[in-house]
Amino acid sequence: MLYQFNEFQKLALSPIRTGAQIQSQILRSPFNPFSGTPQAQTLAAVYELFAETTQYHGKPAFGIDQTVIDGKTVAVKEKIVHRKTFGQLKYFERDTKRSDPKVLIVAPMSGHFATLLRGTVETMITDHEVYITDWRDASSVPLTDGVFDLDDYIDYVRDFLDFLGPNTHVMAVCQPGVPVTAAIALMSEDKSPNLPLTLTLMGSPIDARQNPTAPCKLATDHSLDWFERTVIQYVPAVYPGAFRRVYPGFLQLSGFMSMNLDRHVEAHMKQFDHLVQGDGDNADKHRAFYAEYNAVMDLTAEYYLQTIETVFQKQSLAKGEMMYRGTRPVNPGAIEKTALMTVEGELDDISGLGQTAAAHDLCTGLPQSMKAHYEQEGVGHYGVFNGRRFNSEIAPRISKFIRAHEPKPAQQLSLVPKLEAKADVSKKAAAVEKPVPARAVKAKKAKPAAIVVAPKLKATSKKIAEPSKRVKNASAPKKAAAALEPVSAKKTLKSTPAKKKA
Repeated sequence: MLYQFNEFQKLALSPIRTGAQIQSQILRSPFNPFSGTPQAQTLAAVYELFAETTQYHGKPAFGIDQTVIDGKTVAVKEKIVHRKTFGQLKYFERDTKRSDPKVLIVAPMSGHFATLLRGTVETMITDHEVYITDWRDASSVPLTDGVFDLDDYIDYVRDFLDFLGPNTHVMAVCQPGVPVTAAIALMSEDKSPNLPLTLTLMGSPIDARQNPTAPCKLATDHSLDWFERTVIQYVPAVYPGAFRRVYPGFLQLSGFMSMNLDRHVEAHMKQFDHLVQGDGDNADKHRAFYAEYNAVMDLTAEYYLQTIETVFQKQSLAKGEMMYRGTRPVNPGAIEKTALMTVEGELDDISGLGQTAAAHDLCTGLPQSMKAHYEQEGVGHYGVFNGRRFNSEIAPRISKFIRAHEPKPAQQLSLVPKLEAKADVSKKAAAVEKPVPARAVKAKKAKPAAIVVAPKLKATSKKIAEPSKRVKNASAPKKAAAALEPVSAKKTLKSTPAKKKA
């Protein structure tokens, strides 16, 4: 009944909101002799703020049509390159001939649309070929199109990576951390040729036991049956996905708002002041943020409940107990060719410190030179992937990590003299085409690469970064060494030691 009540509320408020907008326009009209008075400005601000807070927001557009590359403005065209029932793959094609690393941003399916990562895309697109997963609102998917659960999410990630092909880099923002890690672990075991070169986990609940936050405690304090009885609703008949069981987006939004209610109240009080004072610039910024923040989508019931159980209640991946399709174990230790970077925010109140970094302890098959961790001071969950600190501090480090693990360009062979015997030519060609074993390269002329080694992470520690130590790693490429140089005493891109295999 909650869903039906929410729909009734939207319909009931619609004429009242329209009336408030009309009253605000009349009070601000230049033809109104009292429009310049403080009383008129205040009353107009009241009407306008009411209209804004009761406005229904549908799926926003990315609206990215240009970017700056090498100091020049270039056009950007948004394309849907791969469609599936519950999601699609979007590509932001840049009008440039420059060849940059290929990045897949896996957006969270946690109540907001992929456009919540608009700022992430805008920042990364300047130096990368960017693709993003664009998930569909479950209320718009007909019931006859089947179900979508956590295992299907894993399949979608694998399918997107197979579509993009080799030499792809993955950024998993928040919720996708667990299913993306599982997908890459399965691909590693299957020796997939389309394994991504790097995986960057950002504010992800890999191990929700570490510094549990309010969402983590809510999940563990109630049974799965309680969630199913309390928050799972049926989509009303007016939508294409009528009668589908879903976790409504408006309930997720209510949860997010209640976690930081004081901040949202303060933000709206400031907006009221902006409207009274006629501060259009700040008022527009507030509207843009909340137009995005209040745009929510429904999740399928099976996906939501399976995520609650697997990620938050059982912590299956962290405990080594996660099963794919109920029969196949998920082993992150099988990941050996995909470099791992984790990013956390000091003030993150959704994925606490240590929850994302825990991935390093699980990926035991990776050497130290392929692991890095970074904690950004002074940012919460949203600041890990959006905003000023992301643009100036986090994104440059991710880009550096990505480029450090890009494949080296093939070396050009010198021309063989014409008078050389055919037998000698064939021998040289065979010697070039035959891959040199990694150990041989290491023993030959490998230059030691300096990397930063981080201490073991503690769940209770507030600071993860501490003065770095230098070690020698002859197998690490020069680019990885350059990427993992210390940046400062407070903000350090660090390599996290992996546990030994049992």
